[in-house]
Amino acid sequence: MVTAAQVKELREKTGAGMMDCKKALVEANGDMEKASTILREKGLAAAAKKEGRIAAEGLVEAYIHGAGRIGVLVEVNCETDFVAKTDDFRNLTKDIAMHIAAANPSYVSRDEVSQEEIAKEKDILKTQALNEGKPENIVEKMVEGRIDKFFKEICLLEQPFVKNPDVTIEQLLTEKVAKIGEKISIRRFARFELGEGIEKRVDNFVEEVMAQSKI
Repeated sequence: MVTAAQVKELREKTGAGMMDCKKALVEANGDMEKASTILREKGLAAAAKKEGRIAAEGLVEAYIHGAGRIGVLVEVNCETDFVAKTDDFRNLTKDIAMHIAAANPSYVSRDEVSQEEIAKEKDILKTQALNEGKPENIVEKMVEGRIDKFFKEICLLEQPFVKNPDVTIEQLLTEKVAKIGEKISIRRFARFELGEGIEKRVDNFVEEVMAQSKI
């Protein structure tokens, strides 16, 4: 079984994405050197070497969906203005904005999730597991597995790309880095949905029918 510590070690060693490191370790049966080789063969480790560079150029992309019902603004960064103007980069930013509109993430990455929110979610998951009658000795392992699923639901980089669910947004970025040759990162986003947060009026259907029958 691949541990979180192994994933962390491989990530620090290669700079590749967390999920890519995990998959490589699983494929290598936990062998760190073999996993590193797998990442290099896939071009993921090479792309990750660009992570230390500064990406201050890029685009702020806007996407409107459903006749103005959902709107997204996302800032995607690269290293040079030249790359920011290419079709490849522009198409990438459009895809990311569209994905945000469809998948509704709350954060770019799990690093942005507060410890308070994580602790609260773990408490809920632990209670759920205990209510399901799971024994105490495996509840913690279950919670760790389920908290991973929680991150995949709310963190943009870990979500399956809506146009190709076989890859995550993080993997999509890694592929583009390898192709374009520059560091690419998603800095921030905002998603707006019409009427979100507004308490909407719900009429009593029976009263409405009765009122109409008296007309």
